[in-house]
Amino acid sequence: MADKTFLDWPFFEPPHRELANQLEAWAAKEIAPLEAAVGDDVDAACKEILKRLGAAGWLEYVVPKAFGGRHEAIDVRSLCLIRETLARYSGLADFVFAMQGLGSGTITLFGDQATKKRYLPAVAAGRKCAAFALTEPEAGSDVAAIAMTAELKGDDYLLNGEKTFISNGGIADFYVVFARTGEAAGSGGLSAFVVEADTEGLAVVERIKVMAPHPLARLAFQDCKVPKANLLGRSGRGFQAAMATLDIFRTTVGAAALGFARRALDEATSRVTSRHLFGRPLADQQMTQTALAEMALKIDASALLVYRAAWTRDQGAERVTREAAMAKLYATEAAQEVIDAALQLHGGLGVVSGQPVEKLYRQIRALRIYEGASEVQKMVIARQHLASQE
Repeated sequence: MADKTFLDWPFFEPPHRELANQLEAWAAKEIAPLEAAVGDDVDAACKEILKRLGAAGWLEYVVPKAFGGRHEAIDVRSLCLIRETLARYSGLADFVFAMQGLGSGTITLFGDQATKKRYLPAVAAGRKCAAFALTEPEAGSDVAAIAMTAELKGDDYLLNGEKTFISNGGIADFYVVFARTGEAAGSGGLSAFVVEADTEGLAVVERIKVMAPHPLARLAFQDCKVPKANLLGRSGRGFQAAMATLDIFRTTVGAAALGFARRALDEATSRVTSRHLFGRPLADQQMTQTALAEMALKIDASALLVYRAAWTRDQGAERVTREAAMAKLYATEAAQEVIDAALQLHGGLGVVSGQPVEKLYRQIRALRIYEGASEVQKMVIARQHLASQE
């Protein structure tokens, strides 16, 4: 059983504790059996999870109350608690929830009323599957290097270029797409758009298979006509829109890593208390206790950084770039170490395909890359620190 004492920390209010307890019970009933039954059809599994999350009301936390959500504004602590809990039960369930938030987050922050009404209620109900299309073959963590273009022609923009490693690619109903509109060089010339999946000129040209399977694709845009009304915020402000969106959801990546790490510690604890080595429980060995102590320490440190960042954002901070970067960097790196230690304590069983720690070992790796690789987070933290000294 995962440690829940952190819920007593002052970062949380009674509704957060109630949310965590209710979701725990629901996930044990609805997600755990589904996770065990996931086969080769990952698309179908994601659609079923989306349906269940929507029916149970958990997706209401990713949009504001005015558009079918639970809170007046997005509550990042709630998002983190949900991702942490879902990740302990199913990496795929965490993925589905996260993409509904990330894929619609820019609409929540920068969309006009009409655009919000068109998409957000359907996102909250699980009727529309969302995606966030930022990465390109030559532009990942360096968002300012985006090359895809969007040229205004009358009342429409014509989008041309490619996006790759797009989560929910191939199953999404709409994509939030970032493209170069040319108001300035670099980050100053980007804009954000909502593009319906069935728009002429948009094609899924490759489905990408990865070590922890989930829907992932390369998209091609060829004279893809998007109405001017689908522009999110002001033209030329797409970089700021992307960073503001990531400011919220980068913290939740740390929460997902935290959930993976807690599951790994639970699995390791169960293993070492039941496994005997040289006539004694493995848990009695000093080296085992050292490993468990280090794992527990890293998990608590991760939780403190994650929920500090979430609390700071919820208290009204406009940007939490430094706090979110610290939370994502430390929690994802620490989770990799915790899971590796858990696998080691399982011995040969740890590398058997389908074992919980083996699945965690594959699932955690991508979190150190997406939404800004660990190396980029270090740059962000250093620049924020230097700026604060000026």
